[in-house]
Amino acid sequence: MTQQKLVIIGHGMVAQRLLEHLCERPALPYSEIVVLSGEPTSAYNRILLSSWLAGDAEPESLTLKPDEWFAEHGISLRQGNPVSRIDPDQKQVHTGQGHIESYDKLVLATGSRSASLGLKGEGLEGVVGFRDLRDTRKLIEISQRNRRAVVIGGGFLGLEAAEGLRQRGMSVTLLHRGSHLLNRQLDDVGGALLARSLTERGISIQTRTSPVALLGNHRVRAVQLNNNTLISADLVVIAAGITPNSELGNEAGLDCDRAILVDGRLQTSDPSIFALGECCQFDNLTFGLVDPGYQQARVLAEVLSEVVGETDSSAVYTPDITPTKLKISGIPIFSCGQTRPDHNTESVVWQDHSTNRYCRLLIRNQTLAGAVLFGETRDGPWYTEQIQQATDISDFRSNLVFGPAYCEALA
Repeated sequence: MTQQKLVIIGHGMVAQRLLEHLCERPALPYSEIVVLSGEPTSAYNRILLSSWLAGDAEPESLTLKPDEWFAEHGISLRQGNPVSRIDPDQKQVHTGQGHIESYDKLVLATGSRSASLGLKGEGLEGVVGFRDLRDTRKLIEISQRNRRAVVIGGGFLGLEAAEGLRQRGMSVTLLHRGSHLLNRQLDDVGGALLARSLTERGISIQTRTSPVALLGNHRVRAVQLNNNTLISADLVVIAAGITPNSELGNEAGLDCDRAILVDGRLQTSDPSIFALGECCQFDNLTFGLVDPGYQQARVLAEVLSEVVGETDSSAVYTPDITPTKLKISGIPIFSCGQTRPDHNTESVVWQDHSTNRYCRLLIRNQTLAGAVLFGETRDGPWYTEQIQQATDISDFRSNLVFGPAYCEALA
């Protein structure tokens, strides 16, 4: 077996999953693995940042693997020293502190950052994103001495930030330019139910609303809206989308579009460099959820083992229909596949107003095309399976909304 050196830039959840898959192999296919990270800590569970913000978890509980795990597998972690450039010709990586790391194979797992809205005043003190430990620590510190928060963005991160700050005792207003919350994951009814539940908990929700400026001298004091009203604020959280961290790849001459372009083997335009997770683009797809990154990590572990001669695997990444399952303020939410009806779909809707439960199933050509569940999500994995396998539901269509217990006996 040819022994080579593997360098990974970035150490988030997806990079850690790649390391775990590599270490699961009978023999570690690289004589040396080095992980370079700009963050001061090893990989942690970013999904639990909202729990820490809400006071339900401690930062120590977010760590994915102890230091001993990396030492046991001979993996070198170099933290707090961000990479400044890549030299593909010399196969070297340069860090901001002047360190040079050579490589045989390089993986870019640099993730993403909160998208800038291009607003006047985004650089004021008290304007924060919600992406990492540093952001979360800053939000907690500000919440301890201030009362008024405005969260921009009605997606996952915005809702989690709003609920966490509410639990910290802040008065929270959430702004969302879409017609309803979680408009990529929920239909209008599900979004309205979510807004009503959050409003009952004390969060002020304003949809179809956009900020035009953040006002203040050195520190943010107010948010100006597109209807010319002002909202007083001591804290503004920008959580309206993400921007892939593709600058290193672009500056190194790799083919890039919205992110670093990769093929089905997660290989970039340079055959020695690979990319995965939120910094990469496959076909026309970029990624903002962890599950596709985990799928990519499994494929890339096989590819990286193949290129050093351990296996002849022909692993290829194929995007799958990925379900979304989460809890916002204790409210379970699930969606998979298509979430909005169109002229090619029929909708089956079930709603229980007394328990605040809701289900919409979208059917196309006697197959399930999408599912939206609110308040009760235990049948979500079964619906996902029907969508992914394009199951013919003709035999149990009338019972489909009641889940597998009423359908499987008829199939």
